[in-house]
Amino acid sequence: MVTGPWVSGREPATCACVSLRNEDGHGVPSTGPGAVAETAKMRNDLRHPLFARMYPRIEASCAKAGGGAHRDELLDGARGRVLEVGAGHGANFPHYPGTVTEVVAIEPEPSLRARAVAAGASSQVPVSVRAGVAESLDLEDASFDVAVASLVLCSVRNPVRALAELRRVLRPGGELRYYEHVRGDTPGMVRFQTYADVIWPYFAAGCHVSRPTGEWIAASGFTVRRERRLNFPPSKAPNPAAPHVIGLAVRD
Repeated sequence: MVTGPWVSGREPATCACVSLRNEDGHGVPSTGPGAVAETAKMRNDLRHPLFARMYPRIEASCAKAGGGAHRDELLDGARGRVLEVGAGHGANFPHYPGTVTEVVAIEPEPSLRARAVAAGASSQVPVSVRAGVAESLDLEDASFDVAVASLVLCSVRNPVRALAELRRVLRPGGELRYYEHVRGDTPGMVRFQTYADVIWPYFAAGCHVSRPTGEWIAASGFTVRRERRLNFPPSKAPNPAAPHVIGLAVRD
């Protein structure tokens, strides 16, 4: 269910008090020497075999409930050279418009990456799939027109660092298109998500449902041009993963 219209020109939030935690519960700095050291330790392969088997089925169910339309909305009007981080099994590939000249897809989970390679072979746009993590991209500065983060910033170990990398590889004026789980709008939902995040990441390959991802994007050198919040999938029962955002931001 849509809970709000596109919002333009949102004021950036500050990152000064952002506290991130990695998979073993220790704090991860977003900048400085600690961030460099943490990035250097990250592996290109992150194995989640059970989740990798389940996720394509979950995504197929979400697509039937309207998730495919959200991916169309996310990618509508994209053009030029595109970087997609956390591409999974390639669920976005059929939704790229013909105005896209190339997609470079990064996926650290080996089983999902293999599925993405197969999906890319039948895509209407050229797709290459590589191992890697969003926090440490082996790509040149200002080399992409568009970056896509689709249900991935909830799972990366250091989302602020990942956003800095996405900004680095985008040309000035390049677009960040995002479709993400986000922190809810009400105190009750935020409490529910905070409690859920105690255990949720262990079953969902590191996914955290309470992250204020939209605020981090606005504070990471991007200007948010449009943003729509929604609850998905529709359900009468409370779902900590229901709050989502679809948006477009431009690199400053």
